[in-house]
Amino acid sequence: MPWELKSDRPIYIQLIEHIKLLILSGVYPLGSKLPSVRDLAREAAVNPNTMQRALIKLEEDGFVITHRTSGRSITEDAQIIEQARTQLAQEQIKEFLDNMQMMGFKENEILTIINNMVKDR
Repeated sequence: MPWELKSDRPIYIQLIEHIKLLILSGVYPLGSKLPSVRDLAREAAVNPNTMQRALIKLEEDGFVITHRTSGRSITEDAQIIEQARTQLAQEQIKEFLDNMQMMGFKENEILTIINNMVKDR
């Protein structure tokens, strides 16, 4: 997943969201070792201090664990990951439903569109 950072929001917030998405999607599986701060910063083209700040927040939120001598790894707590996946899905669906209602669609119309799209996949 490419790092697409925009200037309209704080970079460290975007880093948190990106790394969290990598974790939730399984790119970084439970218990796997994360690349070093410097390697992640180089990959994202950001200052290592900014990346460090993002990783500290991910650790506070329970997604990342720091090991004194061996760097950082992803949590092994599947419940944390599943709750975060569900929350992210609900946020995405809420935004979608809000947009559809602003365009004037009724609930049954939205469900029909979704059902048809699922069948077509």
